[in-house]
Amino acid sequence: MPKLWNDTIETHRRAVHKAITDTAAALVAERGLRAVTMSEIAEKAGIGRATLYKYFPDVEAILRAWHARRVLEHLGRLIEVRDRPGGSGERLAAVLEAFAFIVHETHQRQGHHDSELVAFLHRDEKVAQARRQLRDMIEELVKEGATAGELRTDVPPGELAAYCLQALTAAGGLRSNAAVLRLVAVTLSGLRSTG
Repeated sequence: MPKLWNDTIETHRRAVHKAITDTAAALVAERGLRAVTMSEIAEKAGIGRATLYKYFPDVEAILRAWHARRVLEHLGRLIEVRDRPGGSGERLAAVLEAFAFIVHETHQRQGHHDSELVAFLHRDEKVAQARRQLRDMIEELVKEGATAGELRTDVPPGELAAYCLQALTAAGGLRSNAAVLRLVAVTLSGLRSTG
């Protein structure tokens, strides 16, 4: 097949995949994990059930694909922030702020979390892998900051990275951007050199 034809087919497949996953996520957010059927997803996405089953075997597989895409988008955004020019302290602060706002925005968009859905989505190995990449990214920035004398050296960088992630997860429960910024500032103050 000519390259143009292959590109067109692949573009179509990506568009259908995205329509399916976005539709399923919206329906589940609205009604809960157990209340959504494959037939409803096909109808809302504007495709036939046979087409839907060519892409996914069930609702859970659709949600895993949607969540994996979102996690990779967020990780890509954090990598872009990390790679901006600046010193290690500036870049660390920017990554932590971006992470806190991702957590905050995700919770704001989704509103009340269905605990069953959250538990289901976070069991995925791709999520665990992305979390490890994020932890490694933060750990590396902490090491750079400690080497530059900007950050504390009395606690191992891996522990400080874990502290940052745990602390900033609380951004999901905050009501305002100002509160998120305060949380980031408090988290950063715990990293500063004490000597």
